[in-house]
Amino acid sequence: MGENLFREDEDPLHKKGEDVKKDFKGLLGRVMIFARDLLEIRSNTDPAATKESIIADIPFKGHTSWILVCSIFIASVGLNANSTAVVIGAMLISPLMGPILGMGMSLAINDIDLLRRSLKNFIVMVVLSVLTAYFFFAIFPIRDESSELLARTRPDIRDVLIAFFGGLALVIARAKKGTIASVIFGVAIATALMPPLCTVGFGLAIGKPLYALGAMYLFTINTIFIGLATFLVIKYLRFPMVRYANSKRRQLIARVASIVGLAVMIPAGFTFYNALLEARFKEQARDFLAQTIEKYEFAGSGRYVDNLTEINFIDRNNAFIEVVFMGNEEVPENVLNTWRSQKNEYHRLKNAELRVLQGGKDDSEEKFNYVSELYEAKKAELLTKDERIRVLEEELANLSRNASKQIPFAEVVAEAKINYENLASMGFAYRIQTDFTKTDTIPVFEVKWNNNLRRSERENTTQKLLSWLRTRLQDSTVMVQVVQ
Repeated sequence: MGENLFREDEDPLHKKGEDVKKDFKGLLGRVMIFARDLLEIRSNTDPAATKESIIADIPFKGHTSWILVCSIFIASVGLNANSTAVVIGAMLISPLMGPILGMGMSLAINDIDLLRRSLKNFIVMVVLSVLTAYFFFAIFPIRDESSELLARTRPDIRDVLIAFFGGLALVIARAKKGTIASVIFGVAIATALMPPLCTVGFGLAIGKPLYALGAMYLFTINTIFIGLATFLVIKYLRFPMVRYANSKRRQLIARVASIVGLAVMIPAGFTFYNALLEARFKEQARDFLAQTIEKYEFAGSGRYVDNLTEINFIDRNNAFIEVVFMGNEEVPENVLNTWRSQKNEYHRLKNAELRVLQGGKDDSEEKFNYVSELYEAKKAELLTKDERIRVLEEELANLSRNASKQIPFAEVVAEAKINYENLASMGFAYRIQTDFTKTDTIPVFEVKWNNNLRRSERENTTQKLLSWLRTRLQDSTVMVQVVQ
């Protein structure tokens, strides 16, 4: 009897629990149905039309070749003039995407003939683009290293993500019944295939192969990850595979396609991994600077020049952080050692070198003492107050003109030798030049680097030396010439 009562007491609670479970399962089921309807794309895909449209964009001859040449010229002019709007316009008319989509799709559907055609047209596309850009920059008299050009020489993790997700959006848009044209145009702008190829031609034309290599690296990232995105989407949408009457031939082609697919994905993964390492290294380097060097307070007139800070990462064992301090107060050695110890607390910075460039004595006190001595020397010769004022004004004007061009050569040389150990010799002279409207006196430093310094390192070090001299001397007209 008591047992029956206990069961009767439990029945309503048990029934209520079962109802809650049913309601939860029903809610979860509705959410899953909603998510499936929201994200499902297979039912609205037209494989035949998609395949036909991608294949139609692969050939590179006739009208397509001329459109490419014209768009490359337009992009080169835009990059040279530092005009973002012109570069975007060139990207919209460029037909560069066709062979890349063809390679990705051919690997996904096991079509070796289509892969062969896509690769051939891809190579033609790259060679024609680079030659056109090289021809333009080789004959065009203005070849400034604009920010639009330099931005394409050092890709990072963001370029990888843009290429991959842009490729996904592009293929999904192409596969939809009734292609979304705005997506195609947007991806053409976002992935920016053409500007890197123009920069390759620019680097070759001006004799700077590092620019060309950096830009080709960016183009390779875009190509690989757009192709990878195409491969994944086509596989997900289950496009029909190419069938062959000869089963052995089909198996061989399937193996070749798989090997090529892996060969494409391996450098893609390596590129992604290296870009990720560099991004994380720079993130920790900036955090280290914010927590240590940027918080340091000088007692005198010293200061940290943050815009001259350089964070360089090549690989885990080849990286450095270089900071610059100016003024007549140097950072003590014990503080530098503390910074190096704190740097090693960041696991990605342990093998990185911390370089500290210091120097830049302020000579304002010397100028004031010179004016005072000049006044005392002239005072006995002056008869009237007005005469004293006139002479002082003339001397001050002369002093200002001369002081602005006065170079403390001995001090600069000593500091430069400390900061740049590969400096073999250094000279200085004023050069008078004119553009036939005005005549200027330009301070020119001649430097010679040690022979064991590589060309790329010599160019980078020369640029850093120029920036340091201009900051040290507070004179933007300073020039540096390298002698062999």
